[in-house]
Amino acid sequence: MRGQATLGVAVIDETQLQAVTGSGELVRVEGLRKTFRSGTQEITPLDGISFSIERSEMIAIIGPSGAGKSTLLHILAALDTPTNGAVYFGAKSLKSLNEIELAEYRNSAVGFIWQRHHLLPDFTAAENVAMPMLVRGEPMTEALRAAREWLSEVGLADRAGQSAGELSGGEQQRVAIARALANRPALLLADEPTGDLDEGNAESVFELLMRLHRSHHLTSILATHNLSLARRTGRILVLEHGKLVPTANVSAGMASASTAQMATVEAQISGELG
Repeated sequence: MRGQATLGVAVIDETQLQAVTGSGELVRVEGLRKTFRSGTQEITPLDGISFSIERSEMIAIIGPSGAGKSTLLHILAALDTPTNGAVYFGAKSLKSLNEIELAEYRNSAVGFIWQRHHLLPDFTAAENVAMPMLVRGEPMTEALRAAREWLSEVGLADRAGQSAGELSGGEQQRVAIARALANRPALLLADEPTGDLDEGNAESVFELLMRLHRSHHLTSILATHNLSLARRTGRILVLEHGKLVPTANVSAGMASASTAQMATVEAQISGELG
């Protein structure tokens, strides 16, 4: 695979990031507020939230449907803008970036996995994965070569030439994961990545995300309704009534924790969700 991508103004380089921030922090959110108008009603899914994410952390964001989880991920990915507040990536506020820099941030610094994969059904799996690299200006030959490598890494080496529309749901989501990682981002955002999958495929895709998170030293944020999967991340945050509340610090090995520990965490999460 290619080396770590670099982004002109939004710091990605590990050494530089450590020197600039003085900590392991990759993302910082300060006083984030987002409001919408619906007729005469003002809706506020995000109401002045603040939090930070350490490099190499994997966290889960949970909350009721409509709580603003997708809105938060879209703002972190610079696909939407907040009404107030700021998002920092390394030392840079996203508000300080111009349109060209924001486009580079979206394409290179962030990988986004959608619940509905949004693949181009008439294009092959390899062509779908190559798209972000082509947008970045890489030659077709190199982009397709790298795409096939990514497909091999997600277990689809033999499906590279298959039209995306002919793949199963689990295979399509694996292609979407490969596409999200094609430009080797520092930050991976996943919006209900297993929401459209059956239990078996959901488990398989989650295990793949965990493996890729570790092997590629990603910082990962997953929005999910699946408490069983959420408990296996490093930290759980609950989004409710516009506030993001830390509910539990759970080690990556929580799956092997005692029954009593698991019951305590589950009760804490269930209490937050009402």
